[in-house]
Amino acid sequence: MDNLLSAKHASAGAAGLGATGYLTIDIAALCRNYEKLAAIVMPGSAAAVVKADAYGLGAERVSRALYEGGCRHFFVAQFVEAQELRLALAPDAQVFVLNGLQPGTELTSAERGIIPVLNSLEQYRRWCATARSLQRTLPAVVQFDTGMSRLGFPPEERSALAKALDKHGNVEVLFIMSHLASADELDATQNAEQLTEIRRIADEFSGFDISFANSGGVFLGDAYHGVLARPGIALYGGAPTSGEPNPMEPVVSLEVAVVQTRAVPAGTKVGYSGVHVTEGEARLATIAAGYADGLPRSLSGRGAVYYQGIRLPIVGRVSMDSITIDVSGLTDGALTLGSLVEVIGPHQSLEDIAHDAGTISYEILTGLGHRYFRHYR
Repeated sequence: MDNLLSAKHASAGAAGLGATGYLTIDIAALCRNYEKLAAIVMPGSAAAVVKADAYGLGAERVSRALYEGGCRHFFVAQFVEAQELRLALAPDAQVFVLNGLQPGTELTSAERGIIPVLNSLEQYRRWCATARSLQRTLPAVVQFDTGMSRLGFPPEERSALAKALDKHGNVEVLFIMSHLASADELDATQNAEQLTEIRRIADEFSGFDISFANSGGVFLGDAYHGVLARPGIALYGGAPTSGEPNPMEPVVSLEVAVVQTRAVPAGTKVGYSGVHVTEGEARLATIAAGYADGLPRSLSGRGAVYYQGIRLPIVGRVSMDSITIDVSGLTDGALTLGSLVEVIGPHQSLEDIAHDAGTISYEILTGLGHRYFRHYR
């Protein structure tokens, strides 16, 4: 198995020399996921949510691949993300800032073709003022809060917004949008409540297209799609719907190297504070990744890694740079210095490790550190 793993990462060459972890990002699978999602929401279109550095996988690399695959709408959360992405994409790609603009960033956004998602009257007025100062019309998206109480115009501001839209003609609203709070739960009543509310808003602001579905929303049915869906986690292989088979292809795999092995007698304390004590003789291995690399401390005593399909439980506390695993289930000598174990892969999905950590796949994916050698396949 070691030889196979070494061959698998041979293409890393000098760049990967000395790496103690290999994060493989399957760009072809990512693009196929996009194609699948885009086909589901037709005749509407599918955007790509590439915030947080494309969920930790590299926004520039991911966005360029998706652009080649036909995507033309890209959503980030912050202005600084949009600045970088705008330089990486062709002029016909649209880059949207979900959080809207902080004061002082409006002029730069206008000059660089960055499109804000306006969430409040203050943001709208500042964007209008920027358009007037430039003596031109500027594009924007308007977001409404339909029940999540996070971002978007609340119900009490809608009438004021309608008056402002009538008064100022220097902002072109490309479409209106809202965000589903419970789309990953098929039976959540909040989905239908938010759908009713966005329809009510569409009646109030007639003439504007709607963007509504996130990853989970894509699978809620045609009524939720709108003209532009905004999938995120599903692009990267995460399950869009809780408790259902995952229809997306895995995009990431992670293997981490062994740095030491040892045999210990019964009664041996393992890790910080000695919280794990071996019940009998055991063989242990320490691998070169920890919570600084995105493997949460909550995996302590709960999670596992795999080798040749065999589950190797984590024992003791997860450290900043290392994790100890019980390898007693393997033949003696199966793991040596440099052997690679599977952390995410065919035997353990993003959802599996997130479940063991008591969190969600988003947090695992976005937390994967930059000490791994990244291999784009």
